[in-house]
Amino acid sequence: MQARMPNPAMILPDAMKALYALNTSTEKHGVPPRTILLIQLRASQINGCSVCVDMHSRELRRAGETDERLFAVAAWRDAPYFTDAERAAMALTEALTRISDRPDAVPDDLWNEVTQHYDEKALAALILSIALINVWNRLNVATKQAAGEWLKSAEGKNWAAAR
Repeated sequence: MQARMPNPAMILPDAMKALYALNTSTEKHGVPPRTILLIQLRASQINGCSVCVDMHSRELRRAGETDERLFAVAAWRDAPYFTDAERAAMALTEALTRISDRPDAVPDDLWNEVTQHYDEKALAALILSIALINVWNRLNVATKQAAGEWLKSAEGKNWAAAR
């Protein structure tokens, strides 16, 4: 598979800096790092972004995630491996990733469930993280980025070395 062009954020360095800055702003606000990785993987599965499915699966493995949980992310509703807070985060991820699938994208019952597990700062971080992974997914899907190819880039090598 050949990408149509490099990822647009790689072409426009200021865009990459802005995306990284947004990501950094969401860290350390009450959402566990593994939960962020789970929502990144789930949104990427929904959006069919092979680059992000590959990347976030690898990150979850490096973070010590079990095979049972990793393999069950796509079927989280029916798998016993996730906490109530993780389930709420994944439900919100699905709702915000599929906003046109229902008239009320984030119904009150879902919102109330999420707020049982996350305070306002954590909820802000969660929403921004969901929005950001959807941006990355759209950039990669539009330009047909191939899974694994990102590891060969300078950014990918830096990412691998940092982990």
